[in-house]
Amino acid sequence: MTAESPARAPEWLSAGAPHVWRPYCQMKTAPPPLPVAATRGSRLVLADGRELVDGIASWWTACHGYNHPHIAAAVREQLERMPHVMFGGLAHEPASRLARRLADLLPGDLNHAFFAESGSVSVEIAMKMALQFHINRGEHGRTRFLSFRGGYHGDTLATMTVCDPEEGMHSLFSGVMPSQVIADLPVDAASEAVLEALLVERGGEIAAIVTEPLVQGAGGMLFHDPEVLRRLRRTADRHGVLLIFDEIFTGFGRTGSLFAMEAAGIEPDIVTLSKALTGGTLPLSVAVASTRVFQAFWSDDAGAALMHGPTYMANPLACAAANASLDLFEDGAWRADVARVSAALAQGLEPLRGAPGVVDVRVLGAIGVVEFAAPVAVGALCQAFAAEGAWIRPMGKTVYLAPAFNTPDADLAVLTSAMRRVLGAGGVEGSGGV
Repeated sequence: MTAESPARAPEWLSAGAPHVWRPYCQMKTAPPPLPVAATRGSRLVLADGRELVDGIASWWTACHGYNHPHIAAAVREQLERMPHVMFGGLAHEPASRLARRLADLLPGDLNHAFFAESGSVSVEIAMKMALQFHINRGEHGRTRFLSFRGGYHGDTLATMTVCDPEEGMHSLFSGVMPSQVIADLPVDAASEAVLEALLVERGGEIAAIVTEPLVQGAGGMLFHDPEVLRRLRRTADRHGVLLIFDEIFTGFGRTGSLFAMEAAGIEPDIVTLSKALTGGTLPLSVAVASTRVFQAFWSDDAGAALMHGPTYMANPLACAAANASLDLFEDGAWRADVARVSAALAQGLEPLRGAPGVVDVRVLGAIGVVEFAAPVAVGALCQAFAAEGAWIRPMGKTVYLAPAFNTPDADLAVLTSAMRRVLGAGGVEGSGGV
């Protein structure tokens, strides 16, 4: 049976297909999804028994591999004790411990954790914090955000406004929400001067600068130098603007350091985390604010409080998974694994530099990218990779790998050889997508 054939599709897939609205695809024309029956280590086990090496760790979440026994045991134990309790007026040990541990791990005085369920929502919370930070201090004119071309921060309404307006997925909604200020990243002295001039003109209306440190992920896996982050910190400080780092993709080891900001030696006023936070087991996100930001809300005035509270905020099961994931990071073995993955990706993908349509091959940490001159055919490529034993889902002009850090060498070879065989043959052009 081929990857796209429905001949042996399980009954649950065919029964549910008319009712499940799938993400990021035109369902009328997209190939059917591959039915997954189980996960194991770095592999997806399909309903027909085939195994695919997962090259993107379920959208970058399963950093320790699937079904890690330490995380699974922590979740099982927490499930028996207390799967959930509301966080309004109540507290529980897993969230308290996680907040303290994150404060200890993050640089500077990023000490105050506000929990949610999804990465996009955590960015919205960070934006709301930034707006109210200025309001609470009596600055009512700062109602806009500055973000960057190539950036991507989520699919909810407010986060769409700080994504690159040309990236395509959100162009239909142009004009629906208030427009933000979009600029080029300050990658050199000239572009820093342009950004400075923009803030001289409009800085009084900017509440915060929002960016992804080191790697703009879903916007095209675009890398930039740590000096860019230092330029942003200096610019934000000169103009009284907050700096928000979206580390939802880059956080927890993906770029080679625990947090991407460490490469620049600076910290933001607010950082958002999700994805690998729970090791790919349960949804959880957090916006962590500096003491300076938090102090703007600390008041005898009830009206100065942050009036926000997702229903499943600080879900105990998810917090237990996150604490177990942090245990794995604290033993330090992940650093050698990321270096090993990085070397394998560099060696395995470099031969594609001369492939038809390829304009760049680049690697940073456990991220390997092959960029094309034009958008690629996502659905067709997914099927071709699956036939080679790999689960790789391109986006836009890029075909990339972001596997689990502990992916065995043999499985890394499966991924890179699949990329070479499929992409080296050419014929990858398509309509893009994610």
